[in-house]
Amino acid sequence: MLGQSISQSISKNSLVLTAFALVTAGALALTNLGTQDRIANAERAAQQRALFEIIPLGNHDNDLLNDTIDVPASGLAQLGLSGGEKIHRARQNGEISALIVPAMAHDGYSGDISMIVGVNRDGTVAGVRILLHKETPGLGDKIELKKHQWILSFNGKSLQMPVIEEWKVKKDGGAFDQFAGATITPRAVVGQVKRTLEFVAANQQVLFNDQQTMNTQQPTTGEHHE
Repeated sequence: MLGQSISQSISKNSLVLTAFALVTAGALALTNLGTQDRIANAERAAQQRALFEIIPLGNHDNDLLNDTIDVPASGLAQLGLSGGEKIHRARQNGEISALIVPAMAHDGYSGDISMIVGVNRDGTVAGVRILLHKETPGLGDKIELKKHQWILSFNGKSLQMPVIEEWKVKKDGGAFDQFAGATITPRAVVGQVKRTLEFVAANQQVLFNDQQTMNTQQPTTGEHHE
């Protein structure tokens, strides 16, 4: 009887522990899923803010978020991308006036640096914003606009101004400032912005082709513009 009682107790405890483990696993899975959703939503919100910082509402009259084309497979390596990314197109009176091109610099000090580069039809830079990075706080993180004005130094630049040979940081004989104690990070960003401009220049007729499929829906009042 004692042995049977012990066996029943062990079985009961095992069931309780199993049920507890299942409940805990389920709760963790739901928490992880919720966290992933929040992260994805936060990243999307950050991208939307960056889009409208580069091409403000007054500089386009289309739905900038949904007027997109796929990054051509031939440009993925040049842009540092893996595939599936979208190029956003800004329009004025139906004509494409600028592109916002995603890019990734893989030679940052602490890893990949994700960015978007706005390029006007005339080949000048409309703006650059950093989306994600792991650069050193207080040094490399000055590539963020909220930390430093450095990223604004690309505005209005092109492959002709400065000349292409000067698309480097000053330490390397170029035209762009680096940060005190941090050269690798700005060097990586300058290099990738240059490659992005070269990509757009080489594919300008295709990228600025109005005949490509687009979403002509106008911005809704629920969108966030900055």
